[in-house]
Amino acid sequence: MNRSTRSPYRNADSRSAGARRSSGGSYGSRSGGSSFYGDRPSGGRGSRQGSSLQGEFAMPVSTTPSLPAVETFDELEMPKALLSVLTRQGVTAPFPIQAATLPNSLAGRDVLGRGRTGSGKTIAFGLAVLARTAGQKAEPRRPLALVLVPTRELAQQVTDALTPFAHAVRLRMATVVGGMSIGRQAQTLNRGAEVVVATPGRLKDLIQRGDCQLDGVGITVLDEADQMADMGFLPQVTELLEQVAEGCQTMLFSATLDRNVDRLVRRFLKDPVTHSVDPSAGAVSTMEHHVLQVQNFDKNATIAHIASRDGGVIMFIDTKDGADRLVEDLLANGVKAAALHGGKSQPQRNRTLEQFRNGQVTALIATNVAARGIHVDGLDLVVNLDPPSDHKDYLHRGGRTARAGQSGTVVTLVLPSQRRGMARMMATAAITPVTTRVSAGDEELARITGARVPTGIPVVIEAPVVERSRRGPATSRNRRSRPARPFGGSGTGGGTGTSAGAAGRRRAPRRATASAQ
Repeated sequence: MNRSTRSPYRNADSRSAGARRSSGGSYGSRSGGSSFYGDRPSGGRGSRQGSSLQGEFAMPVSTTPSLPAVETFDELEMPKALLSVLTRQGVTAPFPIQAATLPNSLAGRDVLGRGRTGSGKTIAFGLAVLARTAGQKAEPRRPLALVLVPTRELAQQVTDALTPFAHAVRLRMATVVGGMSIGRQAQTLNRGAEVVVATPGRLKDLIQRGDCQLDGVGITVLDEADQMADMGFLPQVTELLEQVAEGCQTMLFSATLDRNVDRLVRRFLKDPVTHSVDPSAGAVSTMEHHVLQVQNFDKNATIAHIASRDGGVIMFIDTKDGADRLVEDLLANGVKAAALHGGKSQPQRNRTLEQFRNGQVTALIATNVAARGIHVDGLDLVVNLDPPSDHKDYLHRGGRTARAGQSGTVVTLVLPSQRRGMARMMATAAITPVTTRVSAGDEELARITGARVPTGIPVVIEAPVVERSRRGPATSRNRRSRPARPFGGSGTGGGTGTSAGAAGRRRAPRRATASAQ
C-alpha cells in the first residue's frame, strides 16, 4: 500500500500557507585522547542559531491552508476530561508546537513537526491521538492508534506522559518494547488496547507471532523519526506503516530532519501541515553551550571534579566499557555514580534511572542510549566527556537539560587533538559555544559546572537488579568499590587519559551499541 502524495518543497524554516507564525582521550574515547510541555524558544545565551542545519531537507508546503494556531487549550475541540487533566497539572497555555499543530491534527490532518527534545512534542501528538480515539473500543490484538519510537526509554516516557490523559478518557495503553517479557506484552494486547506505544523491532515480533495486527490503526505517530532512521529501523518502520488502515492519519515529529526522514514524509504523509519550533531545533534561550579545552593528563581529574558537583549531571561517553570503568573510579573517589548503556537489561536501566531521579545517584554515566527519551526534572547540566561525532547526537544529548522552559548548560570536554573536529561539528549545528581553557580546581571550571574536589571516601550504590543465570546470581560491578586511586597527575597515561596500568589490565574498549529495542 502506498499512501503517498508528493508536495512542492520550500525552505525548512517555512510554515504552511495560511498558518499563523508562533512565537517564538579518556574512558573508551573514540578519538584516542515530570513536565513534558516544552520550552518557549527565542534567542540563545552562549549560542547562535542558524537558519537551518546542514543536510536537512526543505519542509513540504501544504496545498491546503492550515488552521491558525491557538492561544489557549480551551479553544480546541477536545474532550473536557483532557482539559481537566491539563488544568490539574498546572498547564495554562500551549507551547508553540502544540499551538500550531493541535488544531490541524484534531481535524484529522497529517502533521510534520520539528522541535528539539523538550519542546512539547509528546503532548502535541498525544492530545490529538487520545481526543480522536476517545469513545472507541479496540478489539483484542487490534489497536486503534500507534506511536512508534526508537528507544525503550522514550517509549516509557511517552507512556508515562500520556497515561493520565488516557485514563481520563478511558482508553487503554500498551507499551511494547524489547528487553521485557514478550509474553506479558502479548497478554496486554490480547486483552485489548486502544493506543500502543512501541519500538519497531518488538512490534514486528508481536505481529509475526499473531499477537497484534495493524489494520485497525487509524492514527499513527512517528516520534524521533530521525533517530529511527539513523539506527537502521527505516525498513521496519516502512513495513509497519504499510500495514495500517487505508487513509490513516500520520504525524511525524522529530528534532532534526534529514534525507532519510524525507523518504518517510514523501511516502506516507498526505499534504501535511508543517511546523518548526525554531530553525536550528537545537539551542534555545534557556541553554548555554560551553567547550572546555583540557589537557590529556588532566582530563580524568577534571571529570571527577565535575561529577562531584552539588546536583545531578548526565555525562556522555562513547563506550560501554568506558562507562563502567569510569563509574568504578568515581565510586572509589566518593561520587555517587552509575552507568546507563545498552549492556544493561531493561529492568536495570529503569532502576538506575529511578535512582538518578531520586538522588541516590548523582552522576549518570551514559552512552548514546540515553541521548533521547530521558526526562529528569531539574537537570541543569549535561557533559560530553567524549565529543559526539554527529551534530544530531550533540543536540539530542544536550536536550536532556533546559527542558520545559528551565535553564541548563551543555559542556563538552575537548582535548587538543579534538578541537578542529569539534569546531566543525558546532558549525554544522549552527551553535557558537563559549570556549574556555580549564583544569581541575580552576575557578572557571567551578563557575561553569559547579565542580568541586572529590571527597575521596568510597561510596557504594545498591545494584539496580540482580539477574540470575544458569551459573547463579550475577553481581553488579557497582556493588563493591575498589580502593581509591588518584585522578589526574602524571600517572594518568598521557595520551588517552586512562588511569595508569588500567588500560593494560583490561581488554580494548568496544563501541557502544544502540540496543534500544
